[in-house]
Amino acid sequence: MDEGIGWIVAALETTGVARDTLVVFTSDNGGERFSDNWPLVGGKMDLTEGGIRVPWIAHWPARIAAGGTSEQLCMTMDWSATMLEAAGVAPHADYPLDGISLLPVLDDASHTFARPLHWRMSHRGQRALRDGRWKYLKVDAHEYLFDIPADERERANLGPREPARLAAMRDDWLRWNATMPPIPDDATVSLGYGAKDMPQR
Repeated sequence: MDEGIGWIVAALETTGVARDTLVVFTSDNGGERFSDNWPLVGGKMDLTEGGIRVPWIAHWPARIAAGGTSEQLCMTMDWSATMLEAAGVAPHADYPLDGISLLPVLDDASHTFARPLHWRMSHRGQRALRDGRWKYLKVDAHEYLFDIPADERERANLGPREPARLAAMRDDWLRWNATMPPIPDDATVSLGYGAKDMPQR
């Protein structure tokens, strides 16, 4: 990957457009079975932080100050909105975007805005909502409420202590889910590597 990204950056430099080109590196989900997500728990196929939190790096020397870091919550779909705005192109009216442009964050790494994030997965009936510091999570029949900045490993379920917040976030997720098409019945998961693949002795 380093080599491939290096080729792209070298080509931009050779053609003299590196300074004016936005390059973004990110991922679609947390690490797979050979990854180390420490200190987060979970990975691909989980809606725990280890399954959904990924890095993003944006490089655009003409516009982004070097060395900045951001606390802004975002999703991959936000990059579509960001790149369209950066190019001065409006999204097609018949195909509204789900994402929100991150251009203000690229201009000022300290800039943040409210960005609730919703997820759902057929696998284990998982659902999640991140809203500010709080996260609602459901896995199988179990519901959780986490204060992520204080507990990024998701060890302390605050749902019993804050039932009203848990209920409000559950309702928020249900309202969002009602706007989405149903998950198809054939959206099944085949885990490529499981207990049967491990040494038995």
